Amino acid sequence: MSDKTWLFTSESVSEGHPDKVCDRISDAILDAYLAADPQSRVACETLATTDHVTIAGEVRGPETVLKDVEQIARDAIRDIGYDQAGFSWRNAEIVCRLHAQSADIAQGVDEGEKGEEGAGDQGIMFGYACNETAELMPAPIQFAHRILRRMAEDRKSGKQPNFGPDAKSQVTLKYAGGKPVGLDTVVVSTQHLEGLSQAEVRELVKPYITDVFKDEGWDLPADEKLIVNPTGNFVIGGPDGDAGLTGRKIIVDTYGGAAPHGGGAFSGKDPTKVDRSAAYVARYLAKNVVAAGLADKCQIQLAYAIGVPEPVALYVDTLGTGEVSEDDLSRRLREMVRLTPRGIRDHLHLLQPIYTRTAAYGHFGRQAAEDGGFSWERTDLADELARSFGATVAAQ
Repeated sequence: MSDKTWLFTSESVSEGHPDKVCDRISDAILDAYLAADPQSRVACETLATTDHVTIAGEVRGPETVLKDVEQIARDAIRDIGYDQAGFSWRNAEIVCRLHAQSADIAQGVDEGEKGEEGAGDQGIMFGYACNETAELMPAPIQFAHRILRRMAEDRKSGKQPNFGPDAKSQVTLKYAGGKPVGLDTVVVSTQHLEGLSQAEVRELVKPYITDVFKDEGWDLPADEKLIVNPTGNFVIGGPDGDAGLTGRKIIVDTYGGAAPHGGGAFSGKDPTKVDRSAAYVARYLAKNVVAAGLADKCQIQLAYAIGVPEPVALYVDTLGTGEVSEDDLSRRLREMVRLTPRGIRDHLHLLQPIYTRTAAYGHFGRQAAEDGGFSWERTDLADELARSFGATVAAQ
């Protein structure tokens, strides 16, 4: 490995960020449809601004869900924590413009004679894993998420009532020899109660940064590189401060810029849409390659054509860290998981109401749940994959 050194930065945003409010509403509506009928088709987009939410898109599922859309949106806003002048779950205007799915799209993606559906659209999707963290994720994005999650937990529990729902974090790490070796800069901006000074907010935030990094053995940044609310006052937040849209935080949702992104957003899309399901399975495959000890890093690209079940391409790149042939890896992964939309959905059990929880703090690097949530984070292929290449012990 080269002795090259560099800095790398990733950011996260809280569940109260305007775009994340919209992701949350879209995924909550998706979950409502899947709970009512697992075969529902949903492509739901949300816009939020001062005292207003518009929900639009196309669906195919029980009509009874439509009557609940307004309440679903209000419940999501309330759970996030917005009950402020300019944006409140109580009285924000909610406009629903969901309509029936296009018949032209349906004919290309519905089940065919061989029991397979075509991909819901053309596109490219990437998955990535590396051994920088226990979650096999790039370290900067994981730390950025952790800071905001812990702040949100204390805000919502009442332990820290001075924080508002809207917040952002940014973490810059020092790298040497391909591994993170130290902390360079941390930036946190958080909405707060009126009357707090910038210095007071800084003192409230600093313990969360300290806590997140306490086990790493790294020194905290110098004062000038621990930056909190650099613009000063941050009382007006959320959609009242800045309009939000579903799908505008795709790098926050994935790998923090450490890996490519195909461009498709996730939230509000049912798992027949390969923008979502193929990105999940690409992460799953990449994570299992690294967990099997076959590479320190693994990046996988999948490509699909609308209406065609099989991917038109699968590309495996171990970024110079692999122990085995990438061509052999590609062939073996195709044997282990059927990469059609139906195959992905069945293998990862995606036709369940498990998506609301993905709407903030990343779709990857999370804990696989017993109810099927974050199933793409399992490493259940690692042992078999390692044995396929003569290894006896998986890395995880």
